[in-house]
Amino acid sequence: MNTFLPSKRSDVFAFQAMEVLQAASQLEAEGKKVLHMEIGQPGAPVPAQVRSAAQSLLDTGKMAYTPAKGLPELQQAIAKHYSEHYGVEVPLERVMVTTGSSAGFNLAFLAGFEPGDRVALTSPGYPAYRNILKALGLEAVEIEVGPETRWALTGEMVAKVHKKTPLKGVLVASPANPTGTMMTPEALKELSQTCEANGIWFISDEIYHGLAFGQQEETALKFSDKAIIVNSFSKYYCMTGWRIGWMILPEELVRPVERLAQSLYISAPHLSQVAAVAAFSATQEYEQIKAGYGRNRQLLLERLPQIGFDRLLPVDGAFYVYASTTAFAKDSFEFCKGMLQEAHVATTPGIDFDLQRGHEYLRFSFAGPEADMALAMEKLEDWLNR
Repeated sequence: MNTFLPSKRSDVFAFQAMEVLQAASQLEAEGKKVLHMEIGQPGAPVPAQVRSAAQSLLDTGKMAYTPAKGLPELQQAIAKHYSEHYGVEVPLERVMVTTGSSAGFNLAFLAGFEPGDRVALTSPGYPAYRNILKALGLEAVEIEVGPETRWALTGEMVAKVHKKTPLKGVLVASPANPTGTMMTPEALKELSQTCEANGIWFISDEIYHGLAFGQQEETALKFSDKAIIVNSFSKYYCMTGWRIGWMILPEELVRPVERLAQSLYISAPHLSQVAAVAAFSATQEYEQIKAGYGRNRQLLLERLPQIGFDRLLPVDGAFYVYASTTAFAKDSFEFCKGMLQEAHVATTPGIDFDLQRGHEYLRFSFAGPEADMALAMEKLEDWLNR
């Protein structure tokens, strides 16, 4: 009998966006040009002053461990950001620098929950949430959301599920992935305060803050000092490969998260932390990059209905369009596969984000170069009309 078997906790669904990226990379290795709309990765490089800050540290040749909670100057920059952008004062001791938002979720789940605890998520939603929860022995409770609540979770929904079988946590993102929809400040307040009143940890994924179109995003910190905030330099700040993010923690979780971080990864990369400090001073260039996303967004909102995608979710923020594929196919997985192989346009099938209804949807990312987005629409139209 073979006893060398992988753990049951490792039996999670493959991350389809990354699977598509791998298939696209294979086509590129064969000499094909692929237009990437599958992953949420900014097409723009980081601003020159961010690179310069990193280069200055590289020139010294001295990179080392930092405190587990991060460089004090980065903690200070993050706290200043909350004061200036949201009007919220954050004590430095509650700021935790992490190795991307992914580490933030690991730390939040480990510090806030016991094995078997139930954590509510929206469906559709980011697939890594459910996969990390499963790997850590927690139960992901997926609550379907739809147009009646603008694809957002409400306090009433949470209270109903909690009354039936108690929840220990709720995790939401606004702007959301894959839908691109945002909660209003009033809706976010109602949800976070419902969680606090019921003794439920509220985790607010704010990784797409800065990327809102036509409305202002709000932080859950404004409504509850028990909220766990997870954010990152990956999206607005174009630093995906630098693997650097942060958390704002309730007082009760500061030391538990710090102790866990000390053992799990010691500290976030020194080089990335220095670059992140500089990122807060590059707002003008970042806003120019965001303006490019805005033009891409407008292009897709005009061209996709012309091509035949007549059911699109509201695109309030982030850089995604979540679109129904029912006009073309019953299975968006096969539809996306054919689009990649024949049109060389890479997109992510909705099954990545919604196990029940995802076969009817796909996600377009418009974070890439403007010329690529325009060409992708042309190729997609040609492919559909072939």
